[in-house]
Amino acid sequence: MFVLAALRRSRTFALVAQPVLCPSSHRRAYRGDAPEDSGKDMIEIPLPPWEERLNEPIATKRARLVYESRKRGMLENGIILSLFAREHLGTMSEVQLSMYDRMINEPSNDWDIYYWATGAKPPPDVFDNEVLDLLKEFTKNRNMEQRLRQPDLEYLLEKI
Repeated sequence: MFVLAALRRSRTFALVAQPVLCPSSHRRAYRGDAPEDSGKDMIEIPLPPWEERLNEPIATKRARLVYESRKRGMLENGIILSLFAREHLGTMSEVQLSMYDRMINEPSNDWDIYYWATGAKPPPDVFDNEVLDLLKEFTKNRNMEQRLRQPDLEYLLEKI
């Protein structure tokens, strides 16, 4: 199949026949569709292991967790975790804050956290605790709140 295209040269036009790819003449695919793909071109970047920050003041830990709840690798978790942090971080005990810290910072894949929070996948035993139960309940959104964006940070100033 050819289409005539007009090329402008100086003040004259020339008509040139150019081939046009028909969408039905080829199949769009991504690299993962190829059955012979060995995956050798994929690399996994090792992340440093999570370490609990001992002797961190509780106010500093809360502030850090508010920040880390907002700055996620995916928008869905940024929204869920930042709203969860607004509602629950202020009342969590130091032990619960440590559980939350580990839950959002140890897994290298944000999708895991999302699947655990929504109940799509069971969490590993180390993360199956009261804080994840709170997050699961929060994610159900029983009050049918509109959760389209992260909360503004003005709520932090109200406590000062």
